Amino acid sequence: MATLQKIRSRGALLILFVGLALFAFIAEEGVRSLSSSRAESHQRIGEVFGESINIQEFNDLVDEYVDVVKFSSGSDNLTEEQMQQVRDQVWNTYVQNQVLEHEAKILGLSVTDAEMQDIIKNGQNPMLAQTPFRNQQTGAFDIEQLNQFLTQYKTIKDQPGQPAEALSYYTQLYNYWKFVEKNIRQQTLANKYQALLAKTFIPNPVSVQNFFKGMSAEKDVVLAALPYSSIKEEVKVEDKDLKAKFNEMKELFRISDPMRDIKYIDVAVTASKADRDEINKEMLEYAEQMQAPDADFANIIRKSGSTVGFNTLAVRATALPSDIAAQLDSIPVGTQKGPFLTAADNTQNIVRVLGKTSLPDSVQFRQIAVSGATEADAQKTADSIMTALNAGVPFDSIARKYNQTGEETWLTSAQYENAVLDESNQKFVSQLSTQAAGTTAQLKLGNAVAIIRVLDRKHFVDKYNVAVVKRPIDFSNDTFNKTYNDFSQFVATYKTIEEIEANAVKSGYMVQERQGLFSTEHNVAGLSSTREAFRWIFNDDTKVGEVSDIYTVGNNDHLLLVMLTAKNNEQYRTLESVKEYLQSEIERDKKAAMLQEKMEACNDLAAVAKVQGALPVDTIKHVTFNAPVFLQSVGSSEPALSGAIAKAAKGQFVKGIKGNAGVFAFQVTGEENANAELDDISKQNTKVQIINQGIRASSRYIAELMEKANVKDNRYIFY
Repeated sequence: MATLQKIRSRGALLILFVGLALFAFIAEEGVRSLSSSRAESHQRIGEVFGESINIQEFNDLVDEYVDVVKFSSGSDNLTEEQMQQVRDQVWNTYVQNQVLEHEAKILGLSVTDAEMQDIIKNGQNPMLAQTPFRNQQTGAFDIEQLNQFLTQYKTIKDQPGQPAEALSYYTQLYNYWKFVEKNIRQQTLANKYQALLAKTFIPNPVSVQNFFKGMSAEKDVVLAALPYSSIKEEVKVEDKDLKAKFNEMKELFRISDPMRDIKYIDVAVTASKADRDEINKEMLEYAEQMQAPDADFANIIRKSGSTVGFNTLAVRATALPSDIAAQLDSIPVGTQKGPFLTAADNTQNIVRVLGKTSLPDSVQFRQIAVSGATEADAQKTADSIMTALNAGVPFDSIARKYNQTGEETWLTSAQYENAVLDESNQKFVSQLSTQAAGTTAQLKLGNAVAIIRVLDRKHFVDKYNVAVVKRPIDFSNDTFNKTYNDFSQFVATYKTIEEIEANAVKSGYMVQERQGLFSTEHNVAGLSSTREAFRWIFNDDTKVGEVSDIYTVGNNDHLLLVMLTAKNNEQYRTLESVKEYLQSEIERDKKAAMLQEKMEACNDLAAVAKVQGALPVDTIKHVTFNAPVFLQSVGSSEPALSGAIAKAAKGQFVKGIKGNAGVFAFQVTGEENANAELDDISKQNTKVQIINQGIRASSRYIAELMEKANVKDNRYIFY
């Protein structure tokens, strides 16, 4: 009881304590939830219709597409530029599909599994022809090959102990097929939606008649023009004019992504005189080594840092850099030229011609690859195959015995000249290039033997065996450090945009400007490796007027300083960013008003022709409503003039037509086909043209839909 009474006596305090503890628990959960929400928001790469996609989901889509590209191209790696193109393609496809699926769901459009089966069975979709499942003779998609593959894949996947290489290949091919299947489904849905839109352009009798008249009714006119260039005095444009014109044309300036205006200094790091002297000294040493009777060209070229590797194969001149190719015919076999400078790519060069011969540009061949447990086993099998071939056994029947096709294949110079080939592949290509047509030979390749039958050799061309040292004239570390330190000193001395601009030229730097830099672009100032600078520019915390750190960009050969001068996260460009365009439009409007006023007192073409600055009266024939008339006298297409002429009656004088290049007056002197009647053929042709216009218009639907989708693209934060 005493304890209970004690608790009761402190009840208010206890309740407060429990309340505080409960609040702490709630607050802790709230902070944890808020942190989780923030972490999640930081992972959002974009949004469509309010639905977000995070960085992991997007990377999964990118990886899927990269695997497809690698599998279909046979390449192992993609460059950073190629990866950026892939990410762009994946993002654009993702957004378009999200937008389309959103609209299709509202309309009840879908692509069923049964429809997909029909499409695949029919085999006419162009994507199917890009798969490996094709008939070798016709090149057409073969569903039997697809079904056979799917059965084999399931067998290999479900049975343990399968070779890792086979399982990997079958998995890649299966994923490739699923990617194609998914894209066919998306493409079919898009086609359905577009077809539905196109139906809204079905022509009615009135539209058919008007369209036909717009094409066929022709008028001849006598024309007088007062070009805007005839006004020499300055046209004053005030701020209120700019604001009014901006509001009038505002929809033309709509943007969908954040935009920034920047100023920047780009410092290119170049080789000093000392650097050039050192490179020249090294090149003279390489030239001397290449003249030695026992010169190891592969080793010399590798040590030199040449951008052109050594290849034992003879190649066409076109396979070599243009400056090297230009020297070949002037260098006798067994001699060399250089070092010489190529200013275009800033390199020092040495060229030694080791041989010149005439070889086929294309070789048709068949082959059987023979392997064995030992080198002797492979050779024994190869000899047995040669005996059978010499006895007249068909090549393809022997190939099938060894689970090969032995199919006829063409090898062209372009397929190997710029590829990096190992020793075995170089031997293989050399054998094909020199083996006579109609002969069969063995080629030993390590522990394997290739049985090669050359069927045909075409287009003999001159090919060269060359050793080339192409050495870029690079800067040294000392030169880079000096350039960086000098620029750092300049930035440390002048900290504001105004100070930098005022002192840049005298310090040897140039401030450049870029207006309208969008977050969807991938570089700054056309330089590569500017990701960090790009993030700084579009970071919400970066304020207008701030100056960035110095970034090392490009191929580590440029220094970049960025200054943020304006930021725009709105739906429209700023007035300032389009000021020049608006000013030219306003000047044209005001000049048009001035010329129209001059023309007001004119009652015929003769009077207009007497106005100061008027061009000579001209005759224009065969003007139609549907085709904007092009006037040679002012060098401009004038759709407003075509419309006015189509409306005017024969003999009527019309003045004050504001066009793109001036103000016009005209009189209709003749007309043809004004009352032309539509026969059945013309009616059908006109309907087809109207429908085609509708199809072209409907093909632009995705851009219209994307404006309503509230697309947010945050990729610049991550890449």
